Amino acid sequence: MRRSLGWIVALGAMSVACALLGLAIGPVPIPFAEVWRALIGTSTDADVTTIVRQVRLPEVLTAGVAGAGLAASGLVMQTIFRNPLAGPSVLGISSGASLGVALVLLLPPTLFVAPIPREALSIVAALAGALGVLVLIVLADRRVGDGITLLIIGLMVGYLCSAVISVLQTASLAQSLKGYVLWGMGSFAGMDLPRLPWLVVPVIAGLVVAHVLIKPLDALLLGETYAQSLGVHVLRTRRLAIWTTGVLAGTITAFCGPVSFLGLATPHIARALVRTNAHGVLMPVSMLLGAVLAIGCDLVVRAPGYAAALPLNAVTSLLGAPVVLWVLLSGRRWARSSTA
Repeated sequence: MRRSLGWIVALGAMSVACALLGLAIGPVPIPFAEVWRALIGTSTDADVTTIVRQVRLPEVLTAGVAGAGLAASGLVMQTIFRNPLAGPSVLGISSGASLGVALVLLLPPTLFVAPIPREALSIVAALAGALGVLVLIVLADRRVGDGITLLIIGLMVGYLCSAVISVLQTASLAQSLKGYVLWGMGSFAGMDLPRLPWLVVPVIAGLVVAHVLIKPLDALLLGETYAQSLGVHVLRTRRLAIWTTGVLAGTITAFCGPVSFLGLATPHIARALVRTNAHGVLMPVSMLLGAVLAIGCDLVVRAPGYAAALPLNAVTSLLGAPVVLWVLLSGRRWARSSTA
């Protein structure tokens, strides 16, 4: 317990440190003292204040919130489906969001007449696509009532969405295709403070529900039959977990694009750190670790010395894939030393 508390405190401190680095580091480096003055409103440099408060602060908060949400949803999915390769995109919800954005960006603009900017329309379309797939998955769960079958249905829905997107890409204009490809690379940039609550509030709500699920998830680690004997309603828990993951993954994908690696890998790294399967420890550690990794990847994306920002998904994959392989190859040793 002391070891787990130590990791929680350490990761909390690391998340604060990464956030401060995120405010200071970029194409225009800013000293920490000036960053602090800009945050409290005593800076005499208007340009620095604008960069810190209107550009970097929303980006850092977006990265931290998105990283925590993806990590928590990945942990929930891996437990619900008892599959180490499960993640927030496993049910096709992220693919549904991608399809919504593809319909807006790849089809002719004349088909979408709406009194809102095209960027905002993309967010609305992504949320609608994620919600549509989420409702479909929930209805399928009511019909089949089996976790493995539901997982396969989610994968097939994802493949169908990807197939439709491929057809749209083939028939789209070059400029529209470029816009969609850039969105698909993922990014924590582009957020502003007035829009930030639209991301933060649903994600925090999803994280609260994920914490409510801690005890049922611990029971499910011992098997569905044993969980039922402890009074856990397995179907209700699974559906609540699906809704929670759908809200988290759909909202984050709508605002940040389909961010890879974080939801899948972070829970494994958290297990390796704390050596336990207890969700009361894993959940906060995964959330904090997800925030640290997301902000760290964002720092690499916009590090000084690059003429243009690197693709976020390229950075997450390059940094994450070797770590995941190392974790999985060493998994048996950690599994023997872990305690539920």
